[in-house]
Amino acid sequence: IHLATENEQYLSELSAQAGCFKETRIVEFIFLLSEKWHLDQLARYQAVELLERFMIKQVEQICESSRANVKSREQGEGSSWSSPKDQIYDTFVLRLVSCIQLASKLSLHYNIVNSDTALKFLQSLKYSYTKQELLESELAVLKTLHFEINVSTPLAYVELLLEVLGHNGCLLPAQPLHQMCMQLLDFSYLTRDSIYDTLLKIAIENSTPSKLQIAKFLTVKEDFMLLAVGIISTSVFVLNPGHWQQVVEHLNCITGITSQSILEFSYAVLKHIVGSTTP
Repeated sequence: IHLATENEQYLSELSAQAGCFKETRIVEFIFLLSEKWHLDQLARYQAVELLERFMIKQVEQICESSRANVKSREQGEGSSWSSPKDQIYDTFVLRLVSCIQLASKLSLHYNIVNSDTALKFLQSLKYSYTKQELLESELAVLKTLHFEINVSTPLAYVELLLEVLGHNGCLLPAQPLHQMCMQLLDFSYLTRDSIYDTLLKIAIENSTPSKLQIAKFLTVKEDFMLLAVGIISTSVFVLNPGHWQQVVEHLNCITGITSQSILEFSYAVLKHIVGSTTP
């Protein structure tokens, strides 16, 4: 109930720019770096969500500041935006590393990414940051997010729903199912745009959605509960199709998400796994 409420609140306050910093290259960068530093899966998802929320807030703050400068100085928009835009570009990798560092400290994992490790990596990319700048970057992320960094990730939704399914009597092999869910969750993050593009076309029964339909679909793309339900459903279908219908019915009862929505999400994921257009 707590996660469902949190999810609904997040969707109700959703920024129009949500998802802009979850493109494949960024997510892949975070996943590979998390793997290099031997972080658990919770940390990598938290890093993605932290970077996304931080960058959106930072861009919003810069836009507000630029508008204020235009009014006060009566300068053109280009001149007031170019410098902050350069600042975003120049510090992006630093902020990304800071988000991974913060996520590593939240995950209750023994392996925390310390300043020396982070600096060594940044220096390998020819950045010349100091420890002080690294600490200031972490603080900038914390302040921008008002220190609200312990955000729930889709992984929390997946694992809790698996617990509820087990409690409700769904006799499924827990370890293989959990492992498959983790693999498909990674896959969904890395192919996010393609999966949701397919899902949108299924939902509107049209291969060319309008701008308004794309905008309205944003809440679907950011719905962690739907994502978790879809990942579990798809995992069960891959591992044990005979139990799939039962699991979908259980997920429908637990979350209120319709069986049709679950089916459509599973189809969208499977379509991109197998690369087939066959229903």
